[in-house]
Amino acid sequence: MTRPFWRGKRVLLTGHTGFKGAWLTLWLNQLGARVTGISLPPITEPNLFSLAGIDRYCESFFCDITDREKLHGLITRARPEIVLHLAAQSLVRPSYREPVMTFATNVMGSANVLDALRGLDTVKAVIMVTTDKVYQNNEWPWPYREGDALGGHDPYSASKAASEIVIASYRDAFLRQQGVAVASARAGNVIGGGDWSEDRLIPDAVRCWQSGQTLVVRRPQSVRPWQHVLEPLAGYLALAEQLWTRPEIAGAYNFGPEPHESATVKDVIGMALSSYGEGRVQYSDGSEGPHEAGYLALDIAKARNMLGYRPRWPLPEAVQRTLAWYRRQQQGERADLLCEQEIVAFEVVS
Repeated sequence: MTRPFWRGKRVLLTGHTGFKGAWLTLWLNQLGARVTGISLPPITEPNLFSLAGIDRYCESFFCDITDREKLHGLITRARPEIVLHLAAQSLVRPSYREPVMTFATNVMGSANVLDALRGLDTVKAVIMVTTDKVYQNNEWPWPYREGDALGGHDPYSASKAASEIVIASYRDAFLRQQGVAVASARAGNVIGGGDWSEDRLIPDAVRCWQSGQTLVVRRPQSVRPWQHVLEPLAGYLALAEQLWTRPEIAGAYNFGPEPHESATVKDVIGMALSSYGEGRVQYSDGSEGPHEAGYLALDIAKARNMLGYRPRWPLPEAVQRTLAWYRRQQQGERADLLCEQEIVAFEVVS
């Protein structure tokens, strides 16, 4: 991404109270953008939004994206030039408990955001963030490409696949002819400091190890495209810049590590334990809990060739930096400064 491009740009960011959204708000602020954030209040305690004082870095509004009328009013008021839509129900296991809420948020919420952009003469580029789990998972041993079939066994994956169809429809039926370039971004599993979500590997590990409890790992052999949170955020920013001047490249994009760098859950926990220095782990046989895919990897050739995107931090470094963030924050260092230091370090990698 280029600092001059973002300076003074009006950016609407949904989901700014979440883990990725908080990091992205800080980064956009460093780049000089004028950010309006729309999201539900934070749902975990602690949370990065509060610890880092994210509301100091943007104009912040609490709004449920399923509230079409309120959302429309806030977006119209913000008059964004670029939209980054991250707000979502983003967890697999909770989607089994609350499937209707998951579909309402991820499908209709996305439709509400897109519909509010119809007729808005300021907006030029829109990034709709979905997930690597939008693909019909066949457990095959090769990475998924953007043209592969959509699907989803669990409600979360299915809701995100459905939102991809909504995104494509709004792009083709309305927004392209309005001069708005709309892309979807499918990112792999993210790690990084400041995530306290339930049922996520590193947050679960940190909670257990900080409290002296044993971490129970349900599916140690599951393979995922792990990446530091700054990796996909860099992809979203690069994609938005390219859409600004090349609207013809609008479409779906994968963001993740190189396919051969996907790793098992057990591999990641081994790295985390080595970085953290102490802690107990118990591995299960993978039979408990609802269905989850066993193997998932992404082909990132399109992003590499069209955007010049490439991963910067290999997985061992990403894990080490993540665990160091939690340790330093626990020792009293400010969360916003820790994030800003990571962003600076990430930007200098050539």
